[in-house]
Amino acid sequence: MKRKILIAGLFLGGVAASNLSAQKYLGLSNSNYSGVYGSQYNPAKLTDEKVKVAVNLVSFNGLVNNDYYKFKNLKRDITKIIQGKNALVAVSVMNSKGKTEVNINGNKKVPMLSVFKFHIALAVLDLVDRGILDLEQNIFVKKSELLENTWSPIRDKYPNGNVNIPLREIIEYTVSQSDNNGCDILLRLIGGVDTVQKFIESKGIKDFAIKYNEEEMNKNGKSIYSNYTTANASSRLLQKFYNGEIISESSRDFLFRIMYETSTGADRLISLLPPDVIVAHKTGTSGIVSGIQAATNDVGIIILPDDEYYTISVFVINSKENTSTNEKIIADISKTVWDYYFQNK
Repeated sequence: MKRKILIAGLFLGGVAASNLSAQKYLGLSNSNYSGVYGSQYNPAKLTDEKVKVAVNLVSFNGLVNNDYYKFKNLKRDITKIIQGKNALVAVSVMNSKGKTEVNINGNKKVPMLSVFKFHIALAVLDLVDRGILDLEQNIFVKKSELLENTWSPIRDKYPNGNVNIPLREIIEYTVSQSDNNGCDILLRLIGGVDTVQKFIESKGIKDFAIKYNEEEMNKNGKSIYSNYTTANASSRLLQKFYNGEIISESSRDFLFRIMYETSTGADRLISLLPPDVIVAHKTGTSGIVSGIQAATNDVGIIILPDDEYYTISVFVINSKENTSTNEKIIADISKTVWDYYFQNK
């Protein structure tokens, strides 16, 4: 119920509630959505209780087998997408109950790039929850903090610096628009990368490391590989976040909204999905050096009908393909996963 309230509340300003949106795409409503399964869970109106039990047991066994083969086939189809591509592709898909449905290179360490801004936002919002920071407090941003040779919509809005900016706005720029200067302003505010590392680890997430800020990564290209995660760790963190296990409900709602408003990665996870599907995601992208793009990433939460969801993390690493191909790999994988969750039910 909390998830339904969250999603409906987020999008009163022009975006339909997720349950209705996804079901509209399928031509279903809440009442007949559950009815799709009616023939499986209630296969016949039988009066003999023993017969009822026998039929339902057979049906349940069939569901288990179908589910096994469904995701086995999903992995097969994703493998076809990445086959022949000159890149390492790591994929993790996790359902709302925390079960990993797809794991392709999911335990390999991969550079996060700006995906780590999600982790940083979580650490900042934890301090908000504890009363140490306040979303409405002003942060004085010096002109010297608005570096020139980096992606920074904040700098473009406040070119002269030396200005008070609400913490809420800095987080929004850092996550939704992937602002690099905003990222480092937040890190300085909370005590650096160690604060983020310790906080995320305290929530039971392993197999990741955050050692460098954006300025340091821009100065030393090789350092991007030291800020790593695994696809499985990424999907697990997203799942814990959405389930309310990382930060408070109000902070979760705030961060979910700005991840939904992400303006980067239009040709990745969301590209081939129906336009009314709700996707809260965070991208990461490296430059191209000597014909190799170190990372083209997108991780997110996809809202399903009937208050369900799945998390998906796709990392295209050390690719010799062009950026468009790398993004299409992510888009094709995302669409394939979406189709499996619906068409195979």
